[in-house]
Amino acid sequence: MEAIWIYQFWLIVIGDSTVGKSCLLHHFTQGCFPRMLSTACDPTVSVDFFSRLLEIEPGKRIKLQLWDTAGQERFRSITRSYYRNSVGGFLVFDITNRRSFEHVQDWLEEAKMYVQPFRIVFLLVGHKCDLVSQRQVSREEAEKMSAAYGMKYIETSAKDAANVEESFTILTGDIYELIKTGEICIQDGWEGVKSGFVPNIVHSSEEAAKPMKQCIC
Repeated sequence: MEAIWIYQFWLIVIGDSTVGKSCLLHHFTQGCFPRMLSTACDPTVSVDFFSRLLEIEPGKRIKLQLWDTAGQERFRSITRSYYRNSVGGFLVFDITNRRSFEHVQDWLEEAKMYVQPFRIVFLLVGHKCDLVSQRQVSREEAEKMSAAYGMKYIETSAKDAANVEESFTILTGDIYELIKTGEICIQDGWEGVKSGFVPNIVHSSEEAAKPMKQCIC
C-alpha cells in the first residue's frame, strides 16, 4: 500500500515582523495571496500553524508542519520554544527593508542556540521581490550572506506567486537528501522528522500493526 506521506517535517518560519512570513505560508498552503488583507497579512500573534503535503519525488510525499512565528520582541520567548523541534527553517527578510536583512544574523544565531542538540537546515528568503523599485538589499549581498552561513538563497513574492512553491520544495528537498544519506535521522523525543503514514487498509490486523521502517539514531 502506497504511503500517504513518507515523512513528516516540522518547519519554522522566522524573521522580523511585517516581512511577509504569513503571506508566504498562506499562498503556499491556500494557493493564493490574501487580497482581502490588501498588501499585507495581519500580524501574527505568538505562533500560527499551517500544514500541507508536498510531493518531493514521483509518488513520494512529505507532510509539512509549518509554524509561522511572530517577529515582535514580546513574543520571542514563545518563538524560541519551537526551535528545538524544527528540522528546517525559513529565514525571511524584506528586500525593501534593509533593517530586516541586517537582523537575519540575529535570528540565525538565536535559532542555532535553541535548536541544540539537534540540527536545523535553513533557507534564506528575500521576500517582496515584486517591489523592484523599492529594493534596499541587492541579490548579490544576500547571496554573499547565504554563502557565508552555508545556506541557499531565493527571492520570493507571495503577491505575484514568484518562487513560493520553489522555496518550500528546495528546503524540503535538502532535508530529504540529508535523511537519505543518514545525516538526519528520526530520534525519540524530537518532532523534527517523523516516519510516514500508510492507510490501514489491510485484512490482517497483525500486518496493519506493523510500523514503517525508520532510522533511529
